[in-house]
Amino acid sequence: QVQLAESGGGLVQAGGSLRLSCATSGLTFINYPMAWFRQAPGKEREFVGHISRNGDSTVYADAVKGRFTISRDNAKNTMYLQMNSLKPEDTAVYYCAATRSLVISARRNAYNYWGQGTQVTVSS
Repeated sequence: QVQLAESGGGLVQAGGSLRLSCATSGLTFINYPMAWFRQAPGKEREFVGHISRNGDSTVYADAVKGRFTISRDNAKNTMYLQMNSLKPEDTAVYYCAATRSLVISARRNAYNYWGQGTQVTVSS
């Protein structure tokens, strides 16, 4: 059974930092490109960024480029999202996702497995 579990969310002031983790089990982690998405209240779930299987390639949404960094530790079956210079508009539930496809995609339906999400709240 494939499981993805996000952790590390919380409340932070604007300008602060948080590091999210996505621990996986039940899949051969190194075979799966991974991504982060987020969903703010009343809004669609949106793409945050993507990382390749070996971590040598990342793609970010314009809204987070230069502030967020995705990484992965294949030995620990875990992906990370380092979030710096946080803004109130970054407030959302953050989800990690895994895909069997080797094509980089920002589309939700390209991803096969999802975590339950972790809440990030940025106060002004």
